[in-house]
Amino acid sequence: MSLDEIKQRFVNEIRLRAYDDQYVDRDEEREILQIAVQLGVGVDSARVALAQVCEQSQYVLESSVTKLIKAQIEAALGDDGKFDRQEFEAVYQSAAVAIRGKKTERQVKTMIVQVMEDTGNNKVKKGWFSDWYAALKKDLGVS
Repeated sequence: MSLDEIKQRFVNEIRLRAYDDQYVDRDEEREILQIAVQLGVGVDSARVALAQVCEQSQYVLESSVTKLIKAQIEAALGDDGKFDRQEFEAVYQSAAVAIRGKKTERQVKTMIVQVMEDTGNNKVKKGWFSDWYAALKKDLGVS
């Protein structure tokens, strides 16, 4: 199959799965990539094609947002090795723009906390009498 045929197939698969919310989550992405692999396309080229199709069709690809969040967290940790509340808010604002209103504020913040926990980048600056990160995790219900 040519790349254009793969992209057209991706458009159809995306419409089947994410038409209602215009958001391709990890499970939907995995299903679409499995179809591409079954058609003989390499995983890396299928990922690139899927990202292009999502961008052209104005669909949000969760893995792209997750990569953006991870990169910004790592950049924020680069200066002193700890993450403060203002840096969290900056990452949140950037992620909220990238997600284009497809998820709620709570869901975006949960996604950021999950990326921080999964990557081990959860060293945060604490105040004298408060721990904003622990309070945020408690509020979000993330353990």
